[in-house]
Amino acid sequence: MAPLTFKYIRRKRARKHEEYLIHPISDQIRSWKKANRKMGWGISKKEFQEIRKRTESSHGMGEHSFRSVALFYGFGDDGRGNADPVLSGKVAWEYVCRSPWRKTWQCRYIDFEKPDHIRLRPGVLPRPRGFYFAMLESGNKYRNMTVSKARKAFRGKTGLGPEGIQLLAITHSYLQHMMNERKIPFMALADYDVAPYGFNDFFDAVQVFCSMDVLGLGIGNVDRRYPGFEIPAFRLFF
Repeated sequence: MAPLTFKYIRRKRARKHEEYLIHPISDQIRSWKKANRKMGWGISKKEFQEIRKRTESSHGMGEHSFRSVALFYGFGDDGRGNADPVLSGKVAWEYVCRSPWRKTWQCRYIDFEKPDHIRLRPGVLPRPRGFYFAMLESGNKYRNMTVSKARKAFRGKTGLGPEGIQLLAITHSYLQHMMNERKIPFMALADYDVAPYGFNDFFDAVQVFCSMDVLGLGIGNVDRRYPGFEIPAFRLFF
């Protein structure tokens, strides 16, 4: 049997919790194009052409795994040749906040403009600039852990940061409805550190949830367990 490629993956009904990422890569690219036009992010036509070529030449993974592949974008520059992970989350959140059909709420302690309020936690995988693929893993296995324990349990992968916001805002927005209807848990974004008082007191992590038709961006203490939240993880897929 010939190896599967991204372009042959079609949307299928999710059979269980771990398989709720069902948008094919082609749909995700279209979602990014739509958001780019609306927000004027400046992602070039050449970048879209190149990422489509990559999807057509990627081989060697099973169909089940492809249902967990998501497409992300690293905005800005952290000064070391990587993306700015705070900016990458900020622009996606601004996009969903402009949606005419979604009410949003943001915790006042999350200030994307202040690096002493939010950051990518130290020592984790830097995010690439431009488009990148990631293999997502349901956070169900970490659901009964605190974020601090889940961080220690990650092996060969890491938690979501800007990816969690881009996932819900751009490529897989139907997850908002699934959360709202309690079909899937809320998410803790384990790679985003938050200092609620802005004095480098980074003891919280970002949380995303949708309840009562409101999409929320909140925080939770990394040493406290929150029933109803899972902690997804991912691996970069080149």
